[in-house]
Amino acid sequence: MLAADSNVVSGPTPERLNATPAFSWKQITEPVEPFLDAVNDGLSKQVAAFDPEIVPYAEYALNGQGKHLRPALVALTANAVGTASDAHVTVAVIIEMVHLATLVHDDVMDEAEIRRGRLTMAANWGNAIAVLFGDCLFAQALKLAASFPTPELCRAVAMATNTVCSGEILQTQHRRDFHFTREKYFRVLEMKTAELFALSCELSAYLAGTSPAGRKALRQFGLAFGTAYQVYDDCVDLFGTEAAAGKSLGTDLAKGKLTLPVLLIWERAGAPDRAQLRELVRGWQPDSMKQLTDLFSKYEAMGGSAEIVHQYLEKARQILQVLPASKGRTGLLGLTEYLARQTAALGGCA
Repeated sequence: MLAADSNVVSGPTPERLNATPAFSWKQITEPVEPFLDAVNDGLSKQVAAFDPEIVPYAEYALNGQGKHLRPALVALTANAVGTASDAHVTVAVIIEMVHLATLVHDDVMDEAEIRRGRLTMAANWGNAIAVLFGDCLFAQALKLAASFPTPELCRAVAMATNTVCSGEILQTQHRRDFHFTREKYFRVLEMKTAELFALSCELSAYLAGTSPAGRKALRQFGLAFGTAYQVYDDCVDLFGTEAAAGKSLGTDLAKGKLTLPVLLIWERAGAPDRAQLRELVRGWQPDSMKQLTDLFSKYEAMGGSAEIVHQYLEKARQILQVLPASKGRTGLLGLTEYLARQTAALGGCA
C-alpha cells in the first residue's frame, strides 16, 4: 500500500517462536505503557479540535477506557523494527479515532446500549447525534493524517477507512442470508476489522523506515491477527457474558448477522436442522437462544470456531519469523498467545 525506502527487517532466526511465555495483557503492554499514555494524551487533546458545543460528545468518545489494542500494535511493531517516535503516537491516535468512529456507528446499527461498561453514545444522546458524531470522528482522523508532510500516510488511512466501511456494508447486505458463505464471511472480517490491525502494523513499520518486504510481512501479520480477533469477538457475542465483555451481547443474532459459529452449524447440519436454524435466525426472539445453544453444542460450533482462531494465530506467528529477536517481536507474539488463552477460556464457558 505504501512506498518508502530502507532497511531494518532481516531474515528468520532459529528461535522457536511457539515457545512464547504466557504473558498477561499487562505484561505485554508494560514495555509500551509510556507510548500508550502518550496516545491517551493525544486523544484527549483532540477534544479541543471540535466545536465547543460538540466537546461533551468528544470527551465521552475519546476518553473511554478501552484496551487500545491498535495503538499497542503500533508501539510493539515500532519496537520490533526500530524505535517508536512522536509520529508513531500520532498515527496511533489517528487509527484509534477511526476505530472509535466505527464503534459509534456499530452501536447505532446494533441498537447496543452498553460499550466498555457504560452507555453507548446512541443510548446517551440518540442515534442522530451518534451517527453525526461518528462522521466527525472520521473527518478529524483524516484531518490529522493530512498534517503529515507526505500524502502517502493520509492516503493509506483514507483507503483503510473506505475498506472498513465497505466491509460493514457488505455484512449488512447479507443479514439473514444463508447464501453467505464462509469465504464471504472471512472477506468481510478482513475488511471491517483486520484492515485497521494491518494498517497499524504497516504504518508503524513505514515510519520506522522498514523495507517494503518487511512492511508487507507486518501488514500480513496484522490481517491474520485481526481476523483471529474478530472471530473471537463474534464468539464472545454468542458464548460470553456481558459482565466480562463490558458491552451488550447477542446483538449479532438480533440483527441477523451470520457469524462463524452459525455458519459452522449450517455447513455441518442436515436438512431438518438447517431448516430449524434458518427459522430461528429469521424470526429471532430472545427466548430462541436455548434452541440455538443446543445446535451449537450438537455441531461443536465453539470448538470449531476456536480451531479457526488458532489457525489464524499460528499464521500470524509464522509471519513474525522474518523479524529479528527483540522485545517488540516478543510483545507481538505475546498478543497471539493472549488471544489464544482468551479463546480457550471462552470455550470453557460454551
